[in-house]
Amino acid sequence: MLLKRLRDTMARGATPEETLGEVVRLVANEMVAEVCSIYLLRAGEVLELFATQGLNPSAVHRTRLRVGEGLVGDIAAHARPLALDDAQRHPQYAYRPETGEEIYHSLAGVPIVRAGRVLGVLVVQNRTRRLYDEEEIETLQTIAMVLAEMVAAGHIVSPNEVQQVDGLGLLPLRIDGVQLTPGIAIGHAVLHEPRIVIQRVVAEDVGLEHKRFEEALGGVRDDVDRLLEADDMQSGEHREILETFRMFADDRGWIERVREAIASGLTGEASVQRAFDDVRTRLGQSTDPYIRERLSDLQDLTNRLLLRLTGRVAVDPSGLPEDMIVVARDMGPAELLDYDRARLRGLVLEEGSALSHVAIVARALDIPVVGRAADVLSRIEPGDPIVVDGDHAQVLVRPAEDILQNVHAAIEARVERLRKYAALRDLPSATRDQARVGLFMNAGLLIDMQHLDETGADGVGLYRTEIPFMVRSEFPDVDAQAWLYSRVLDVADGRPVTFRTLDVGGDKVLPYVGAFGDENPAMGWRAIRIGLDRPAMLRRQLRALLQAANGRPLSVMFPMIAEVAELLSARKLLDLELDRAKRRGLALPERLRVGVMFEVPALAWQLDSLLPHVDFISVGTNDLLQFLYAADRGNSRLAGRYDNLSPALLRLLHFVVEKVRPAGVDLAVCGEMAGRPVEALALLAIGVRTLSMSPGAIGPVKAMVRSVDLNEATNFLSSVLTRPDRPLRETLRLFAADHAVEI
Repeated sequence: MLLKRLRDTMARGATPEETLGEVVRLVANEMVAEVCSIYLLRAGEVLELFATQGLNPSAVHRTRLRVGEGLVGDIAAHARPLALDDAQRHPQYAYRPETGEEIYHSLAGVPIVRAGRVLGVLVVQNRTRRLYDEEEIETLQTIAMVLAEMVAAGHIVSPNEVQQVDGLGLLPLRIDGVQLTPGIAIGHAVLHEPRIVIQRVVAEDVGLEHKRFEEALGGVRDDVDRLLEADDMQSGEHREILETFRMFADDRGWIERVREAIASGLTGEASVQRAFDDVRTRLGQSTDPYIRERLSDLQDLTNRLLLRLTGRVAVDPSGLPEDMIVVARDMGPAELLDYDRARLRGLVLEEGSALSHVAIVARALDIPVVGRAADVLSRIEPGDPIVVDGDHAQVLVRPAEDILQNVHAAIEARVERLRKYAALRDLPSATRDQARVGLFMNAGLLIDMQHLDETGADGVGLYRTEIPFMVRSEFPDVDAQAWLYSRVLDVADGRPVTFRTLDVGGDKVLPYVGAFGDENPAMGWRAIRIGLDRPAMLRRQLRALLQAANGRPLSVMFPMIAEVAELLSARKLLDLELDRAKRRGLALPERLRVGVMFEVPALAWQLDSLLPHVDFISVGTNDLLQFLYAADRGNSRLAGRYDNLSPALLRLLHFVVEKVRPAGVDLAVCGEMAGRPVEALALLAIGVRTLSMSPGAIGPVKAMVRSVDLNEATNFLSSVLTRPDRPLRETLRLFAADHAVEI
């Protein structure tokens, strides 16, 4: 009944302020409250009294409270209800003499919220010490929802006036996610919601609907072909992904389902939607990342067809800001490319993964992306200022001016750091006492190879070959693999590249291998175990690597070797491919180096047997740490529990260094540990001389290398490695500060 009266009051056509006056009178009467007041947010994070029943009328528009000030400001700052039987005793109580509220003791207030943003506060008060129950608070919240729609319309307070205010008051709304692409950007929100309402379901002319569908399908194919013709789409995995998407527009099975639906009497729009819904019903519950990615691509195609059929455009550039931050639940790769790349600054997704097609395309375009940002579409309004911090996997929504200034300063500092690191590019990677350190980069996509020249890296210490396998619907044939590996070697231009053979399983699934079903995937059927159980798969990859080398030097590394017998079995397969190449008269590698990833601790006690069979060992500290401490690195409860600067890990690595060095076998570290200056300092101090890391880490690590005296660092670490009284990380930081080491 109350809601009906509210709707009638708001529908009378009175001015907004007259309507608010009627609302407070109605609420006060219905809730038997002596006071009902509405405070609305104004520019400068100030709450202004806009309407009241019970307080002095002259206080309207005169009484103002900062967000966070008083009980009303506290409700706004925390976006939560408050009910007190004696408000004046509360430490947050702030008396305003012009209101005459000193005679009122009890208070109940709720925030007026829309889309996660506080727009004001609704308050009731009584003279007696009244205990407001849950049902009364819920009633106030319901009324506040109705008021929120009225306020959001912008007839009372202009949305532009309060645009800079954050979602909860004093602090910006921060949404945490995961890093899909690094970097930081500032811009204004553009909500990507290509939901199309289908107006006509039943066809009047089936023949016409068939024609409309075929024309729309042809138009979509032309759109994607134009995207493929762009200059920055001529090579790399991002082009391959777009070509894969283009194949969806030629999928006979799906197209036939649409045609059958049209023949049954549905319109083109309804038929396209029905065909997609059928696929989503069958596959939507799958947790397989490959299937989820296929559904995302198919959703993209469905949206494009519906837009064509309804006469709408995918992205209307008019009215879009010059600094766009696109916010979406999920996107296909072609949808991202619909936006003007000169104006596109960043991307925020409610879903997504680092290997999703849209993330790979964004990485190629150097656009920061934060994914798995929960409920982001419901918490952001179009035009909201946003900071996308891909480096720290967070999104700041409607940040205050001081936050924006800090972010701008951080961007400038980042640019300055990059400028400084760029100046180190051609300088030798040597310590102050002239110890040479090899700095290599990790890569997994052809687009990553451009960073070789940018960073001045010595080469590629780890090329992860699995990513191109994961974005395909079937195992790539030898020629396709050979083309990719050959391009990698071409771009490297003589600099060494170490190819790691297929490392899948765990959280990296191949759709054509089938369900893995491991209870503990990290320790399950993965990496070399799959390769040895499916030797044809591994042989095809080794054949492609030999073909790509075409007489050039080649380094091959086998992952997750747990015992020497596994390496020997893998080498036999490599020898079979070498013999095959000889028989066919193909050019053999000028120099073939074979190595292993040291990730399983058991291998440490087999080094004497292993070393005669390898040319190099590369330590994968990510898996090594989780196996050493039996701690799943994907478990958030264990994040940070075991430090990779723990004495146990460093002493194990030092043991490996001491074993490997006399054998003349090269040793490198290629896990995340190698790319952090403090950890890299510890690795150098225990004898490691080759590090491989993400391209962005080379500059900071090189600055550390050139600023350290390695003899001093080695002696210092030796003296503190066995001391349990102080964490090694803190100790190393103090050493760096005392010796002017850049970390």
